[in-house]
Amino acid sequence: MSKRNQRFILINDRVRENAIAAIASAEEGSSVSVGPKSRSVDQNAKFHAICTDISKSHMTWAGKRRGPEEWKVLLVSAHTVATKNDPGAPSPEIVPGLEGEFVNIRESTARMSVGRAASLITYALAFCDTNGIHLTETIRGGFLDGANDWRAA
Repeated sequence: MSKRNQRFILINDRVRENAIAAIASAEEGSSVSVGPKSRSVDQNAKFHAICTDISKSHMTWAGKRRGPEEWKVLLVSAHTVATKNDPGAPSPEIVPGLEGEFVNIRESTARMSVGRAASLITYALAFCDTNGIHLTETIRGGFLDGANDWRAA
């Protein structure tokens, strides 16, 4: 078998058979992972567009403007706290860091299920709606179809 990675979305018996054949012919030391479908590329792009819109807005946090990656951390952390009682939601955890700082051990957006990512996007859109943040990049990316009411998206 070639050394390139293969990924199978188990949507029918033929794909399942292809996955089994790939496993049977895999080299010693190869790894296999089976789990629920993770968040989509579109969900990832939409969430990052929202983070960019917030970073370009009037919003500040802890006394200064924040970049898209910082807003990502803030939104994921807040979403974890807001949904802590939901089935499948991780527990929020703040731990002392290696240099005495505080670190939020947050969930990975790349490992989120489609449903969990949808919940995070809904949370982020509600944050924007509550704080009067216009979603220019999100609309430009085609994620809201120009609608002012994000609930319609």
